[in-house]
Amino acid sequence: MILGLLMAIFVIQVEQAIRKVSLRVILGGVVGMLIGLLIAFLFAYGLSFVSNIMEKRQVVPWIYTLLTGIMGYLGLVLGSKKVEEVSLFGWGPAKEISDYRILDTSVIIDGRIADICDTGFMEGNLIVPRFVLDELQYIADSSDSMKRSRGRRGLDILNRMQRSSGIYIDVVDHDFPKIKGVDAKLVALAKKTSGKIITNDFNLNKVAELQGIKILNVNELANALKPVVLPGELMTVKIIKDGKEPGQGVAYLDDGTMIIVDNAQKYQGANVEALVTSVLQTTAGRMIFSELKAVVADKKPNGVNAKP
Repeated sequence: MILGLLMAIFVIQVEQAIRKVSLRVILGGVVGMLIGLLIAFLFAYGLSFVSNIMEKRQVVPWIYTLLTGIMGYLGLVLGSKKVEEVSLFGWGPAKEISDYRILDTSVIIDGRIADICDTGFMEGNLIVPRFVLDELQYIADSSDSMKRSRGRRGLDILNRMQRSSGIYIDVVDHDFPKIKGVDAKLVALAKKTSGKIITNDFNLNKVAELQGIKILNVNELANALKPVVLPGELMTVKIIKDGKEPGQGVAYLDDGTMIIVDNAQKYQGANVEALVTSVLQTTAGRMIFSELKAVVADKKPNGVNAKP
């Protein structure tokens, strides 16, 4: 009975450990172990022909057992650790590790990365570290309803991306136990693999750039795709609220760009024609400065009615 109980506990522990490991890593470990066992067999078989050992055949089984244990273990460890760098049974393209793009938690929850993948502008391997997946799960299990909703949205986005035809989502088990914080671990992983981090986190962006890590910022991509507005252009917008400076009115474009209109404070709620004077572009977004030209209440605005 005791033996049966111990076996049951062992099986449960093995099952829980396997659940945390991807099938790709398991297969890599099995292939590596088989190669290690084959090397051990060939080496021991060669020793059996050595004359001085032939006289002591009882030594050969012990050597074979020792080699089998060592080579099998080394093959298992190396196979499971290095499987991400090769194409295994046609799973995923054989690409250089430097081509890998690592997703952080914020960009997964944001969701726009899935739309970018659906359009075909991004293809190939996207890396999701296990610690990022764990953070998503932690957020999804939060007692706070807002955090819980964001976490579940992130998991849904990942599932959607896995079904995308041009994208291969690879969950890797690289971890850095001595490093605290997901952002710091992302930077360490990018350094280790020479990969790029896809994010929309401003702080992670700056920290990674200071350490020489290549960053693909979704916010910067979104800003680059916004329609170009040049000084001297006329725009019809709806004044939504007062600006910070006296006499200023604030309007918004359909993409959320804020427009500051001088001398338009008293025309709140009206459509006005504004002349663009300058455009301020930052990593956080774009802001357009303009001056009032005329009130055109009967003309459809270029902006969108946004709540103050």
